[in-house]
Amino acid sequence: MSSDSAASTPPTLDDLDGIARVYPHGPNQFHIVRPQIEQRASLVKIWGIKPGEKVLEIGCGQGDCTVVLATAVGDEGSVTAIDPASLDYGSPYTLGQAQAHLKASPVGNRITFVQSDPVTFVQSTSERYTTAVLAQCSWYFSSPRVWSDILAVLLERVDRVCISEYSLTASDPRAAAHVLATFAQAALEVHKNESSSNCRTVFSPERLKDAAIVAGLKLQQETLIVPPEGMLDGRWEVGWVLSKDFEKEIDENVKDEREKAVVIAARDSVRAALELLKAKDEKVHTMDVWVATFTKN
Repeated sequence: MSSDSAASTPPTLDDLDGIARVYPHGPNQFHIVRPQIEQRASLVKIWGIKPGEKVLEIGCGQGDCTVVLATAVGDEGSVTAIDPASLDYGSPYTLGQAQAHLKASPVGNRITFVQSDPVTFVQSTSERYTTAVLAQCSWYFSSPRVWSDILAVLLERVDRVCISEYSLTASDPRAAAHVLATFAQAALEVHKNESSSNCRTVFSPERLKDAAIVAGLKLQQETLIVPPEGMLDGRWEVGWVLSKDFEKEIDENVKDEREKAVVIAARDSVRAALELLKAKDEKVHTMDVWVATFTKN
């Protein structure tokens, strides 16, 4: 795990290379990490995260958004980053490995990682935060109710809520395969009682927005952004749907013939979209991302 900036001064928000070097990566992985950091930095700038803020991040995972938030808030600010997943979850680095690496980094003193159910944590703390951030984490929730429950408890602890999620739209036609792969996964996931998938409950921006408004939040701003070239999430999701392991999961979890036909057809549509790209010598792009800021009514 690279630590070439472990002893250096903290990077600035405009120093994307510097932030990417702080984030855990192997010798040949910088080109993968850099676009991820660029996309997270775009979010943080749209949300207007300021130095000195006290940020609560829900669903931090390995901390790719956490490190950008910690850069933005500066030494006078802080980021409390929560994720309920086991510390041995994740690849190529587990949550535990990535979080330990970031704690030892130049921005580590600004970050507190918490392994907890978000609702339980927020209900148990008396702390107040300037901003809650939920960056592309809602699809990991086990049901729509989890999203609503989190928004409800956040109202008591934060001044505003900043959200991003994949939009299910493809401004770049190369991202159509990523959109289709999402629905293929969603068609399979509804047949599972438990899951470690990236797409457990798929929300559209409209449903996320509606839930926020019902919870008592007011939409302040929203926009769509196209992820940078080199952000590989779309390729990873397409690759998973077309893998033998995904096919095996269909057989193991979907018993009704008609329901299985839906999942298989969705998978076939992903393969067809990929073949169209290959015929043009193009690769899968990652779909658009919806970015929004909410305040209290």
